[in-house]
Amino acid sequence: MFDKRALIIGVSGIVGQNLAHQLLAEGDWSVAGVSRRPLLGHSRIRTLPVDVLDETETMRVLGDVDPTHVFFGAWTRMPTESENVRVNGAMVKNVLEAVTARSKSVRHVALVTGTKNYLGPFESYAKNKPQTPFREDQARLPGENFYYTQEDIVFDYAKRHDFGFSIHRPHTIVGYAVGNLMNIGVTLATYASICKANAKPLVFPGSQAQFEGVSDVTDARLLARHLSWASTTSSARNEAFNVVNGDVFRWKHLWTVLARYFEVESAPSPGEPLERQLADADGTWSRLVAVHRLQPTSLRELASPWHTDADLGRPFECLNDMSKSRRFGFLDYQETERSFIDLFDRLRRERIIP
Repeated sequence: MFDKRALIIGVSGIVGQNLAHQLLAEGDWSVAGVSRRPLLGHSRIRTLPVDVLDETETMRVLGDVDPTHVFFGAWTRMPTESENVRVNGAMVKNVLEAVTARSKSVRHVALVTGTKNYLGPFESYAKNKPQTPFREDQARLPGENFYYTQEDIVFDYAKRHDFGFSIHRPHTIVGYAVGNLMNIGVTLATYASICKANAKPLVFPGSQAQFEGVSDVTDARLLARHLSWASTTSSARNEAFNVVNGDVFRWKHLWTVLARYFEVESAPSPGEPLERQLADADGTWSRLVAVHRLQPTSLRELASPWHTDADLGRPFECLNDMSKSRRFGFLDYQETERSFIDLFDRLRRERIIP
């Protein structure tokens, strides 16, 4: 019935959920999604509960799915980059082996990676001195990086099975998802709510360079449109693209906008990392959940302070060039302030934050 059949790996995550909504809204897609946890409230999405690290199980569950388009929006964090390479490479390989073993249905594979392509893995994150704005033709950094491993696997399967691919490199992703491993928007929303409850100012938890410098982010809704565009546009076939909102900002200004939204004072200068500021905040959050009758979600399920600290603690400004996407025809734009405000509004509507 549908000419385009999507298989989304990580459909319950921040990338996967937003992509699924985008494709369904377009009207000519059927959507199946891989998730190890149930995806509730999405009757039009066929959920496939499979651990894609299990090669045999992946082949059994995905071998007869026959997607035309495969989207990778999931990863697993391991203690070392060597383990990241092994595990996250295996995820991509197992899926591609399953969907190509019995069928020739796959037309396009889209892989979502990110700015660690330019800044290096967590073990050496932002220790280089990259040239900004980041451009897609910059050389790979020396050493292991699971993004590079995943790309190479996609390149290999695309060549052997004659399908197209696209690589998508968002910056920090802002969007709605609960329980996501890396979610700066929800993390800042919980942090600001705790600051308000404790009558404390909203203290920027990063470096002076990030506070004062120019930055950009990626709205998950814009990323979803970018994924759909690249996977269905012939000129975008077999290309890598940065994908950010299209505007730039300074955290120094945006921080006051966020503080105003939550009706707290904005601290005038950077302070301690969030992991320290939120180390003993579980009790405060539990009280907020009870007093405001919020969804029974723990702080640990919502906030990822380690990731927010990494983003906001970088010693130099970071921005991505979007010229290539523009040149190939993707002209969408998203105002960053609205990315955060829209997210906060939805979190309140869903009773995730007070």
